Amino acid sequence: MDKLGWDRREPCRGARDRLRGAYHAMAETRDRRTSSAWKADVRESFLSLLQREGHVRLLEIGAGPGRNGAYSAEHGLDVVGADLSQEMVRLCEMKGLEAHVMDVVDLRFPRESFDAAYSFNVFLHVPEAELLAALREVRRILRPGGPFFLGLYGGFDREGTHEEDTYTPKRFFSFRTDPRLLEAVREIFDVVSFDHVAVEDPDPRLRFQSFILRKRTAPRSRFCREER
Repeated sequence: MDKLGWDRREPCRGARDRLRGAYHAMAETRDRRTSSAWKADVRESFLSLLQREGHVRLLEIGAGPGRNGAYSAEHGLDVVGADLSQEMVRLCEMKGLEAHVMDVVDLRFPRESFDAAYSFNVFLHVPEAELLAALREVRRILRPGGPFFLGLYGGFDREGTHEEDTYTPKRFFSFRTDPRLLEAVREIFDVVSFDHVAVEDPDPRLRFQSFILRKRTAPRSRFCREER
């Protein structure tokens, strides 16, 4: 444990089981929560993009209890949810959504089976060593040109569990600076937009990193990769 309360030991061993257990225990509580206005604004902005471009089939990665998915379905989208927690999947299904227990690094869907994807804070729990693999998996299930909303807390580099986490068991987090995260997503996707949302936190560096990414319709040339 460091002086800021972070335990930065090897994250991968048992991390998924602990994460699954933490969100399983909090599923009903999270289903009852009221979303912040800025979170609703982020969701609405991406929904508007999908409607303008005529996208219908949406994969929500980290579907939680299905509240966002149900809202999207009410607005004409064909929503499929994926979540580590069986209890979260059950709550999604109770809202009439198709949902599956899946990990972002192993999305068991056919290649190019979705028009778009949405992920809110799931990548906050993806270890740095698995970041590119997870991004590639999202790219695999998207059709060419498909948009991907990627949102997560970050602004500084830190991995591990934190002593002040109120969930049991404590969750693994991976926070990243803007340059580090931009470098990673540009390896896999075209960046349509990148914005910050300010959040109230004792650490002034913390912000919500909000991306709209797009699957490339053709591989980037060697010249473009060198100029990136």
